[in-house]
Amino acid sequence: MKIGILLSGCGVYDGAEIQEAVFSMLAVEELGADYQCISLNKNQHHVINHLTGDEMDENRNMMVEAARIARGNVIDVSEVSPAVLDGLIIPGGFGSAKNFSKWAFSGADGEMSPEIKLLLVNFVNAGKPIAALCVSPILIAKALEGSAIKTNLTLGNTTDNSPYSIADFNSGIKQTGATVQEKALNEILVDVENKIITAPCYMMDAKISEIKSNIDKAVKALIKLVE
Repeated sequence: MKIGILLSGCGVYDGAEIQEAVFSMLAVEELGADYQCISLNKNQHHVINHLTGDEMDENRNMMVEAARIARGNVIDVSEVSPAVLDGLIIPGGFGSAKNFSKWAFSGADGEMSPEIKLLLVNFVNAGKPIAALCVSPILIAKALEGSAIKTNLTLGNTTDNSPYSIADFNSGIKQTGATVQEKALNEILVDVENKIITAPCYMMDAKISEIKSNIDKAVKALIKLVE
């Protein structure tokens, strides 16, 4: 069994959330499966200094940055199809909302990378399960927007502490035609009909141990859907 892990770069503020990415790899391996890291061979929207939060005057390629997490073992999304992978995990990070889509700048009206949209639509149509972590359920919502497929997604809840406006994200998700269900950090949401798992992760205030536990649950559910 081989699971794809889709990385939008390297670093929470301009790419993939590193801890979520690494815990995803670990969870897959601990459950007896293999993983393949995937990225998009294009420049990311911008580069953020993760020490200060300031934008930096330089350009970086998503795939080159993702290779930092993957230890060089990353392939272009153009080389991937549902035929060669049994499932897909999408860690969070602002790369989902800045690089793979423009949700960070235009909300649900933002454009989405056509390559990433095609990948996700192909996986859903093939009945291959997808686990979308943290903010990455926005990609599922955008990819399936306007289709007959109506998904049920979570980005967390509006009751517990979060560094983000979950209510605004929920509103945007609903705008795409998907439905929203609120979940706590120790929970996941499994849309059995569409084989989509979503988990709040760092959308909520959390300790790193809580993130690992949340991802373990999501990946276990993904493997179960594959089997």
